[in-house]
Amino acid sequence: MEYFAEHYDVIVIGAGHAGIEACLASARLGCRTAVFTINLDWVGNMPCNPSIGGTSKGHLVREIDALGGEMGKAADKYSLQSRMLNLGKGPAVHSLRAQIDRREYSAGMKHTLELEQNLDIRQGEIVDLVKLDNGLWQVKTRLEALFTAKAVIIATGTFLGGRVYIGDVSYESGPDGMFPSIDLAKALKKLDIPLRRFKTGTPSRVNRQSIDFSKMEEQLGDDETVAFSFDTDTPPENKVSCHITYTNEQTKQIILDNLHRSPMYSGKIEGKGPRYCPSFEDKIVRFSDKQRHQLFVEPCGLNTEEMYLQGLSSSLPEDVQLAFIHTIPGLENAQVMRTAYAIEYDCVDPTALNATLEFNDIEGLYGAGQFNGSSGYEEAAAQGLVAGINAALKITGKEPLILDRGGSYIGTLIDDLVTKGCTDPYRMMTSRSEYRLVLRQDNADVRLTPTGYKIGLISQERYDKFLNKEQMVKDELKRISEKSIPLTEKLQQIMVDCGTTPLERGCKMLELIKRPQITYKALTEIDDDRPDYPNEVFEQVEIAVKYEGYIARQEQQIKEMRRIESKKIPDNIDYTALKGLRLEAVEKLSKIRPSNLGQASRISGVNPADIAALNIILESFYD
Repeated sequence: MEYFAEHYDVIVIGAGHAGIEACLASARLGCRTAVFTINLDWVGNMPCNPSIGGTSKGHLVREIDALGGEMGKAADKYSLQSRMLNLGKGPAVHSLRAQIDRREYSAGMKHTLELEQNLDIRQGEIVDLVKLDNGLWQVKTRLEALFTAKAVIIATGTFLGGRVYIGDVSYESGPDGMFPSIDLAKALKKLDIPLRRFKTGTPSRVNRQSIDFSKMEEQLGDDETVAFSFDTDTPPENKVSCHITYTNEQTKQIILDNLHRSPMYSGKIEGKGPRYCPSFEDKIVRFSDKQRHQLFVEPCGLNTEEMYLQGLSSSLPEDVQLAFIHTIPGLENAQVMRTAYAIEYDCVDPTALNATLEFNDIEGLYGAGQFNGSSGYEEAAAQGLVAGINAALKITGKEPLILDRGGSYIGTLIDDLVTKGCTDPYRMMTSRSEYRLVLRQDNADVRLTPTGYKIGLISQERYDKFLNKEQMVKDELKRISEKSIPLTEKLQQIMVDCGTTPLERGCKMLELIKRPQITYKALTEIDDDRPDYPNEVFEQVEIAVKYEGYIARQEQQIKEMRRIESKKIPDNIDYTALKGLRLEAVEKLSKIRPSNLGQASRISGVNPADIAALNIILESFYD
């Protein structure tokens, strides 16, 4: 029998990485918040790779932290191994990645939610969601308890309409054998929310005791580790090793001989899978000329023997999975503890949302994470943070937070989703940003901490710490621009050792650092008055000096982009009544309803002629 249980300001459905950031942000901004999850023991679960960060994803974690989110702090606390990727390339693509203790991370995040004021954490499946006549939202649990809220954030991950596939076997399920959310999907369809089916998958887990690591390459963490959070004082320690092995022609042949048994190729799976993280059988077909594929064997935690086989995602039958795993060097006798599977789930067409992640036509309802068509823990957490912030800001009558492409990868992620949409699970990559030299991971605090402070998620103590670091950077730039380095044999030897042209005379230290081959570390012996600053200060100074011209050019491009973005489009504009727009442009603009001319220009199907016509219309609109 239904009964009324409680009223909240904000209700978050789902306690994965999106739901965690959403409910914490809402609660920390003063809104009475509840987060509902099907199982409290799986808060912040990592059903796929037990890692955080990676190429471009590390940027997202740094930005989440700079705004006042939780993921970076937790990743530092439960890190097993830390590595900075792409150090052989420019600073725009340097990305931090950490192997994480997945069970400790989950337990730690659950405890963080339990301790948060203004936040109730509840185990309960949401089976219905309706908008009441009084403007409030009402959710109903499986136990028929009714809760109301001013705003609801949907962060259902891969649970919504979840169905697992392993060969010929398929059944309704969430990830890791959890219950799926079936009835909520039906409720969302009643709200005319445009849902579609996507697919993702995860590899097998094997017992460490059954692996022969002598046949694999050991992969160690960095000698000097770096934290995700700008608030972490002590960088994490490397506690484990990862390993690398390779598939072979025998592995490939087993896949090809059993391809007809894959639900992907038999047509049983309807959902679209991730383009940039395909299943192993898909890789065999798409890259048929490759004789081998690299695999990473990674630990799932300190207190478990489970090892994750990164790169070996599959939906083939269990017997086929066992056969091809046992062809791989070091895994000949591997005991499979969890079988790989594919999971199909419902998600929304993200063009139904706006840049605040609120639905265009459904006030007070927000989407975040894989529900919005993205993939990855980091993308989910970033969206959850923005949705939680904006739900709280709306309820408290404040201006929304809209991050643009020129200020963050989070802004790029959300703009891509709500403006361009996605036909397969969206994954962030550095190549998606036009301004990646400005949007580096090292300066995420410079770009976003003032915003986090203004919103109220960054404390005064942390903000003062940030301002102090900013002053150090300014002081160091001033010091090296004034410091003269005399011509000495030691200096000339440094030039030779670094592989750069020897000097003819002394020069300012700034001029030395401008040289691509010269680093702060190389100049240590002749830089006798160097201040005792954190390494990140010297890193930012060195990048600013070496890439000064390129950075200035991108900042000018961002300025021009923001000039176009400043041309706002009225919410109530009727595109069908405007002359000069093509029919396809009218259709796309009416559906997506861009907030400004810049966003309109990025919509697929809206060409430059349409933008020119719309610009003229807008100018007359505001005259």
